[in-house]
Amino acid sequence: MPPEIKKATGVLSRTDKWDHFLARVGYHRAYHRVDPGLYSLGNPTSDSSVFVTANYTLSFDALREALNGENCYILVLDTKGVNVWCAAGKGTFGTEELVSRIGSVGLADIVAHRKVILPQLGASGVAAHEVKKRTGFSVEYGPVRAEDLPDYLLTHQATEAMRRVRFDLRDRAILVPVEVTSSLIWAIPVSIILFVVGGIWLSILALTIFLAGVVLFPLLLPFLPTKEFASKGLFLGIIAGLIVGTAQLSSSNWSQDPIAFGYLIVYPLLVSPWVGFVSLNFTGASTYTSRTGVRKEIFRFIPIIVLMFISGLALLTVLSVANAMGW
Repeated sequence: MPPEIKKATGVLSRTDKWDHFLARVGYHRAYHRVDPGLYSLGNPTSDSSVFVTANYTLSFDALREALNGENCYILVLDTKGVNVWCAAGKGTFGTEELVSRIGSVGLADIVAHRKVILPQLGASGVAAHEVKKRTGFSVEYGPVRAEDLPDYLLTHQATEAMRRVRFDLRDRAILVPVEVTSSLIWAIPVSIILFVVGGIWLSILALTIFLAGVVLFPLLLPFLPTKEFASKGLFLGIIAGLIVGTAQLSSSNWSQDPIAFGYLIVYPLLVSPWVGFVSLNFTGASTYTSRTGVRKEIFRFIPIIVLMFISGLALLTVLSVANAMGW
């Protein structure tokens, strides 16, 4: 008995949109997935195109929405609920899964042609020549973004713009809510503890790290100097620390105390390493990095981050003792 061809539509329901919202805020991140297999969109025939995607709901929904009005098939690979780009890096959107899925759905018996269309960002995980050799299906790489598919299908030739991997402000801003949600787990309790231990300004330091590393960093990413994420984060952290230190000086009588100006050094040393560390987490969400590049960056900057933070703690201790003794 041939496998079931599931029916899909190109119109997203309220349930689909609610699922997207939950995915964007990081709720049950591993559970936003559809069943792998073959789906029909519209009324496809044996000559209709076959598009391949991941079983992450946002990837699947972006494809079917872009293809609304087309008569085609969608072959969904089992990527464990991970998007195409990340799954290609992990190997789940890969040659073995594609070959296996083509065979398991009996694709050769469903379509007369021998071609599957993959998203460009899945290319790193798929050896097209191996797929051809083992299944008889050739691999065609479509545009980076599903929204460009209607224009692409007119000629099956991607323009330079369709091949360009963009990561503009909108793309970066979309990622902020999920980072905020996951980071609140540490930001809130740390802020409370620091408030109890050291007062309002230490609490503000924790909130500054949260705001700079989780919200401002992705938004300002291309405008921050240097190339490495960690060094970009360190730079942003220094600026944020100086702002907090200056605000504390201007809001108290510290301006009459020369020792107090030492906090303009302490705060950047305390804030900057953590912003740099938090910024490293964003490498997995960006198209700016590679796995080897991230690995090199971690080994290069983690010692610097640790040294800066220890220096900040040491200087903070010295200033606190000096202030307590009335120096």
